[in-house]
Amino acid sequence: MTLIFYFSSIVSSFAQGDWIEFVTMKNNGVMSISLDLSFDQAKPNYKNLLVVGGQFQNCLKNGFPSEEGLDDVLSVSDSSAVIIDRITPHRLIGFITYQCMGFDIFYVKDTVGLRSELTKMLKNNFSQIKPYVEIKRDKSWDYYHNYLYPQDYSAEFLVDQDYLHDLVLQGDDLKGLRKVNHWLYFKDVDKRNRLSKTLKKLQFSLDSIAYKKDNYLPYQLTISRQDSIDPFSIYKLTTMLRSLTAAQKGQYDGWSTEVMSKE
Repeated sequence: MTLIFYFSSIVSSFAQGDWIEFVTMKNNGVMSISLDLSFDQAKPNYKNLLVVGGQFQNCLKNGFPSEEGLDDVLSVSDSSAVIIDRITPHRLIGFITYQCMGFDIFYVKDTVGLRSELTKMLKNNFSQIKPYVEIKRDKSWDYYHNYLYPQDYSAEFLVDQDYLHDLVLQGDDLKGLRKVNHWLYFKDVDKRNRLSKTLKKLQFSLDSIAYKKDNYLPYQLTISRQDSIDPFSIYKLTTMLRSLTAAQKGQYDGWSTEVMSKE
């Protein structure tokens, strides 16, 4: 819980906007992204991309910063913001953590002196990290739209991502097959039975049934299967289950799994 609070404080400290947090898989593991979606529709005329941060020593086996590492991440973010505020108008649009690295993502108006000032500050004040400063021209905001912005953004995407993000915070690398549990609810028993037959053909285990007469959808079905839970796989799986359940006038009510941490 402490780790979740620490990371949430990064996003809450940003400027007002429409922020989301989600995870994705890159070449060497899980990447966590915080992104301000408000810039998808309206953005300032700042044509230079700035990525600033570094590689940190204190991190979990899945590459996400530990509590001590997050203290360094926050300190670097705050100190970088002071330099950038002094030099140029800007917008903070995102934050990335990946393989023991953390980066603030900005679009800035001017770049004169920016690289040298940031590099000097990082080397003088944060000897425990490997500093990183990248500045490049990006007048179409290609990095924002084509690298950071989630391809399958939807309300259902965010529901899956909330749970994936919690798993990552606990050290899970989201790799490998594991038992994934799902809960489904129906208005009548015939529709539950009909879908149960379909799910058995799809190699799901029918773990339990229940009847709760006071519920609007009183007929419960709990199922499970060995599946991958990387973001692409779990979204594909839950989309299928939502569709199958809705076809029977039922409701898909989420999933869970055990944390698989290397620590």
